[in-house]
Amino acid sequence: MLNYTKHTLGKVEALLTDQKYIVRYEKGSFTSGYCIVEHRKIAILNRFFDTAARINCLFDILTSIEVDETLFGEKQLAFYKQAMKHVLQLEEKEEEVQLEVMPA
Repeated sequence: MLNYTKHTLGKVEALLTDQKYIVRYEKGSFTSGYCIVEHRKIAILNRFFDTAARINCLFDILTSIEVDETLFGEKQLAFYKQAMKHVLQLEEKEEEVQLEVMPA
C-alpha cells in the first residue's frame, strides 16, 4: 500500500519526467483533474487538488500513456511496478463496490 504523501507525489512526478513529460500545476476547470496538451507530453494538473488527488491524477496519466520502462532507473522501475500494482488493487476494489451498489 502506498502512502499519499508529498514524498510519494515527488516520486510519481519523477516517473512522468523520466517519460519526457513536463508536469505543471495550473488553475482551471479540468473535468478529470488533468489534461494532456496536444500530444506534446505536457501534463497539466489542477493546482487546487490536494496531494492524494494529484497522485491519483498522475496514476491516471501513467495508466493511459505508453510507458517505456527502459527509461527508468532500477529504483524507479521498482517504484513504478509497485505503483501500478497499487492502482490495479484500487481498480479491483472500485469494481467490487460498484457491483455491490448495482441492483440485481
